[in-house]
Amino acid sequence: MKCDYSLSSVTKRLCLVCGDIASGYHYGVASCEACKAFFKRTIQGNIDYSCPARNECEITKRRRKSCQSCRFMKCLKVGMMKEGVRLDRVRGGRQKYKRRFEEAGGGYLNSQCCQPGKNLFFLPGNKIVSHLLLVEPDKLFAIADPTTPESDVKVLTTLCDLADRELVVIISWAKHIPGFSTLSLGDQMGLLQSAWMEVLILGVVFRSLPYDEGLVYADDLIMEREQCRMVGLLDLYCTLLQLVTKYRKLQLDKEEFVTLKAMALANSDSMNIENVEAIQNLQDILHEALQEYENNRHLEDPHRAGKLLMTLPLLRQTANKAVHCFRRIMAEGKVTMHKLFLEMLEAKV
Repeated sequence: MKCDYSLSSVTKRLCLVCGDIASGYHYGVASCEACKAFFKRTIQGNIDYSCPARNECEITKRRRKSCQSCRFMKCLKVGMMKEGVRLDRVRGGRQKYKRRFEEAGGGYLNSQCCQPGKNLFFLPGNKIVSHLLLVEPDKLFAIADPTTPESDVKVLTTLCDLADRELVVIISWAKHIPGFSTLSLGDQMGLLQSAWMEVLILGVVFRSLPYDEGLVYADDLIMEREQCRMVGLLDLYCTLLQLVTKYRKLQLDKEEFVTLKAMALANSDSMNIENVEAIQNLQDILHEALQEYENNRHLEDPHRAGKLLMTLPLLRQTANKAVHCFRRIMAEGKVTMHKLFLEMLEAKV
């Protein structure tokens, strides 16, 4: 899925790769047309560059053509997603994230890009967990605007921008979950609109497990208690820490994390599901995959899968609190939020 949508609400945002004026979000990152095209050519052509120096070339608007290797590495460093590039080079394949779900084949997920390459729904449980590990997205960076003075508004703006980019990744990731792409487009959207914040929160919690106090929103954005208090996020911080503590006691591993994340998406509370049986089948196959993994990996605790499933209600409560928190920030009007993030917040009302 190509990650590309308008930034009309943000004036003169800079390309995170070279510093030129960004034309929009391309492959998950604010970037200019030149860097968008360069990244696309590199991925589609499977080009391998080499730096003539020490892989430390400065990439600016004037110097971006001087070293293709360092330019491509900069693209990856700022968060451009390889999976966002269409590899079939089909003309007219440009897919923007539309702002309203339309029954006639539109919405955030285009029916063309949601057709599965093969039906993964019937993979054995251990293969499903391995597959979920394989399709786990690369980490994103917050990349706060260095030209903006430090303030609570800057921190909140950085958080909202990061969440918006993570939403793009979540939408792309979801179609790789075994069985997800076999659902109707309406049910795919129903699951995403219902559970996107749970998926996002679980990522924050898992990244935060090695830390005693801080919440790791991204590797370059770790917020501790006092900073959260100063920007008005103390209640959310305390709630998130409860989840961190719970998963830390369970010593949650990455296999369990990726499986729980898929289960959180499938465990929807949406009232607009068209095919309840199909959703139940998706939940069952993921549940069985988790149970099989636990039976093979944690023989000492036959109830471990159940303990992990018991954390999902707290995850949902935490996600609902996060949604209310960001809706309050939206109502205050101090922070610019991108349209995709705004509309997913509205969908959670």
